[in-house]
Amino acid sequence: MITHKKEFYAGFGLIVVFTIVLIILFMPVFGGKNALENLDMLYNSISKGSAYYIPKAKKAAKPLNGTQITVDLAFASDKQAKQIALLFEKGGARVQVSGGNLKVTGDLGQILDNSLKDADYMYHNDGRHLSEKYGIPEKQALYIWWNALKALDLALKKQKKFEAAKVVDLIQTKAVETAYNYYGIEPQKISDQFVVVAFSLIFYVVYTLWYGFAIMYMFEGWGLRLEH
Repeated sequence: MITHKKEFYAGFGLIVVFTIVLIILFMPVFGGKNALENLDMLYNSISKGSAYYIPKAKKAAKPLNGTQITVDLAFASDKQAKQIALLFEKGGARVQVSGGNLKVTGDLGQILDNSLKDADYMYHNDGRHLSEKYGIPEKQALYIWWNALKALDLALKKQKKFEAAKVVDLIQTKAVETAYNYYGIEPQKISDQFVVVAFSLIFYVVYTLWYGFAIMYMFEGWGLRLEH
């Protein structure tokens, strides 16, 4: 039974408008995408704009130029090992392949510099360089780099070369992984989209409160009230 009609119908009206807006938000009326997809793209592009760690990784890797290493690496398959051998060879290393195992000898700085160049191309959505360089799809090449650096990190730690391993881990997670995840997204600065970002955040808060007040008014219309 409706005890207070004014409050009930006010809340009901808010729910109706809330639902209409919600339906519109999920309709592909914003350039062929719905509002949530557009906002997701926007925030991804903004986060990419602030996730360019490659210059920092290059600076960290520079002292390793001239550092000679010899490491044994094991991989899940012969195919993966051959693909990873090509990455190291492009960095000037000598690689012996035996099934799924590699013996890599070379300049660690040059190997890492090669990985950073590839990550930089991918960060700037220029995957053509990688596909032409390695003869495989660009995202696959970067994924192989991720696995190669992971194995290299573990091998260096086994040799107690912890400082070098730390740099390898930085490049794997902050350069290669970031470039892979953000490939295809155009980076933007939050200052360039400040109005849209501010509106979306304010709208989120208002829209949440809108729903809360609608429920409260409807409950009050039914005669339910919170008492202290």
